[in-house]
Amino acid sequence: MMFKKPFQKRFDTCGQMHSLEALMASLIMIGVIVFAVEATSLTPLTSSTANAHIEAQLQTMGQDMLNVLSYTGLSHDSDLKNDVMNWNGTEYVWNGTVYKSSDSKNITLTNSSLAEMFEFIAIPRGIAHNVDFTCIGDNGITITLPYIYNGDPSDNAVIISKKVVLSDTDVGNTSAFMTNTGIPDADNSSGFYNIVNVEMTLWRM
Repeated sequence: MMFKKPFQKRFDTCGQMHSLEALMASLIMIGVIVFAVEATSLTPLTSSTANAHIEAQLQTMGQDMLNVLSYTGLSHDSDLKNDVMNWNGTEYVWNGTVYKSSDSKNITLTNSSLAEMFEFIAIPRGIAHNVDFTCIGDNGITITLPYIYNGDPSDNAVIISKKVVLSDTDVGNTSAFMTNTGIPDADNSSGFYNIVNVEMTLWRM
């Protein structure tokens, strides 16, 4: 009975030390987990950061493409303007090989600088693309006319645009041009025809 008390006291002290060590280990593990979670959210490997990086790349690529097509040489119209002037109102769909009319599979898109640029840059890189021509109608409402359709854009799609100014002399027969394309003459009293906004939508497949 004389040795029971000191032994019991020593046993209680060891138990307290083990409990304290377990508590400290738990706190350390929680701290490591919190640190790991916070660090992971800041790395460039996360989905949101990667998507933002891809969107920035697509934005730059699309802007460069439109800038090149908008270049105007001496006494020449830009390739982008020629695409608008030569358009007959047909919507073309990429079928994996060529751009074909959505109304007639026998009609393909030819003499289009936009199409050639997509085939050279976007398609080999797996970048889907849509092109719409927008303009202001007689009633002041924006008109959207599809030119190239490649599918429904994803949530991470980017839109780049470039304006093309058309005059009556550019389109030639204004009545026929309006009937074929749906782009109206914004001012019948002058030589100004309309401003067409070329909207390019890009997204990664």
